[in-house]
Amino acid sequence: MRYGGMAFGSGPLPDSALASSWWTIRGFASVFSSRTSRKSVSHARDEDTMADSEDDRNPTEVQMSQLVLPCHTNQRGELSVGQLLKWIDTTACLSAERHAGCPCVTASMDDIYFEHTISVGQVVNIKAKVNRAFNSSMEVGIQVASEDLCSDKQWTVCKALATFVAHQQLSKVKLKQITPRTEEEKTEHSVAAERRRMRLLYADTIKDLLANCTIKDDPESKDCSRMVPAEKTRVESVELVLPPHANHQGNTFGGQIMAWMENVATIAASRLCRAHPTLKAIEMFHFRGPSQVGDRLVLKAIVNNAFKHSMEVGVCVEAYRQEAEPRWRHINSAFMTFVVLDTDDQPQKLPWIQPQPGEGERRYREASARKKIRLDRKYIVSCKQAEVPLSVPWDPSNQVYLSYNNVSSLKMLVAKSNWVLSSEISQVRLYTLEEDRFLSFHLEMVVHVDAAQAFLLLSDLRRRPEWDRHYRSAELLQQVDEDDAIYHVVSPGLGGDTKPQDFVILASRRKPCDTWEPYIIALRSVTLPTHPEVPEYRRGETLCSGFCLWREGDQMTKVSYYNQATPGFLNYVTTNVAGLSSEFYSTFKECEHFLLDNRNDLAPSLQTL
Repeated sequence: MRYGGMAFGSGPLPDSALASSWWTIRGFASVFSSRTSRKSVSHARDEDTMADSEDDRNPTEVQMSQLVLPCHTNQRGELSVGQLLKWIDTTACLSAERHAGCPCVTASMDDIYFEHTISVGQVVNIKAKVNRAFNSSMEVGIQVASEDLCSDKQWTVCKALATFVAHQQLSKVKLKQITPRTEEEKTEHSVAAERRRMRLLYADTIKDLLANCTIKDDPESKDCSRMVPAEKTRVESVELVLPPHANHQGNTFGGQIMAWMENVATIAASRLCRAHPTLKAIEMFHFRGPSQVGDRLVLKAIVNNAFKHSMEVGVCVEAYRQEAEPRWRHINSAFMTFVVLDTDDQPQKLPWIQPQPGEGERRYREASARKKIRLDRKYIVSCKQAEVPLSVPWDPSNQVYLSYNNVSSLKMLVAKSNWVLSSEISQVRLYTLEEDRFLSFHLEMVVHVDAAQAFLLLSDLRRRPEWDRHYRSAELLQQVDEDDAIYHVVSPGLGGDTKPQDFVILASRRKPCDTWEPYIIALRSVTLPTHPEVPEYRRGETLCSGFCLWREGDQMTKVSYYNQATPGFLNYVTTNVAGLSSEFYSTFKECEHFLLDNRNDLAPSLQTL
């Protein structure tokens, strides 16, 4: 792990100094003229408004603005990504330390996709705030935008998520919890736990993909007339860690290490394409160990694989103190994706890389696997809900990201602040939400049953036909892991349609991370090659639905069901919302009876919840 962030030698005055200076100026102004006095009253109002604005801001939020100077740029006159990474790390670390109240180290950085380059004379605006704190670690969200001072145009450069760990020499740190206030903060706070789970499973995802999938080459997509041995792209460089590269405790800035890594990776990419490459993405990576002033950092880079229009460069960082040190310490490894742009900013075709036998071939295959996972993450995880197709193909390589999307979509729906109470019958409340092209509904009731027992009963879809007449049958197709399963569900046709519907549904369940959080049961459609559409059923789809279960006291649970209606289901939803049908209420009351009838039906797995 690495200490990130940087203390500024000069900066804004403390609030008390600002206030003192301001009121001194106001005192002089009142002596000179009443007109100036009126101005000072106006300024006082502006000051009050500014104070109100400060009160509304997230207390962990930190902002940095930097003017891009020639010393910050690369050979194309654009801001060096290495310099940008240093600024990102600094801003994020200051946000983490503001929340923790003690020094913090950079533990990891999620995927970063760079959407725009930044030119000399433009301004970089970086905003960072803590999304969620766990025991001793916290997730920091970072937004980077650029600003053209001449045209007043602004655009998004990238977004990033970093994990920082609070670090004290003599005592273990227990972080206080974040209290989200806005809808956006509530969503990020809720989804942060799911992202943390995805990070922990990342290494296993790579191993499973390499073990279970055959990586095939596509010679037609590559320029086979130009073949470059991978060894020709190899770069090795050493850096001595000096005091300017480290914080007040002597630990190397994480952003500085990232900048050095970007430098050697760019050299390796240039040796393949014989041009000036552009960095487009950085793979999720983790800092594995500390580095201090006096360390020698050895950075090694090589092109692992070249695809049609992009290449992956692998970078490894090791540290040693003295030349005679028998074993070097592994600090970090990262994978960076480069492209070569023509004059119209279009990616050019790249030469074919020839890997060395053994380790080179392993890196070559792993690069293909990582590309597939990058596409899955970007396509499934990063898309807005409206951009994700209803049924995404399921396979072992993308199961982590589909599960993430399933749970996070439901959490984001729950976090919406504009739910409207439509009606209440027999203590069952019906809420609706109209947003974009979706109509969503939410049913809620309190049941005298333990939340863990309700979670166990409702998460097994095979039991849902016992209380939901819309489920004729539910067959377990695949128990993916302890928390995810795929079912084939058959339901009657809607709106007078005599042909029954069938669904292939991914059910993802999550236990709460904190006592105040709900149990989650998220449902969404997927496609399986083993279960294509068949003539006897009309294939239905569900985009986002599921249960949230909150403890309301001893043996009391608030049961909430959410559903984002798809077009084929819309008429049924609007009929119930308009009060022309009471099926929603009768079905939900049947759910209550089912839970009450089975609340003492203990299963061995309940003890682990």
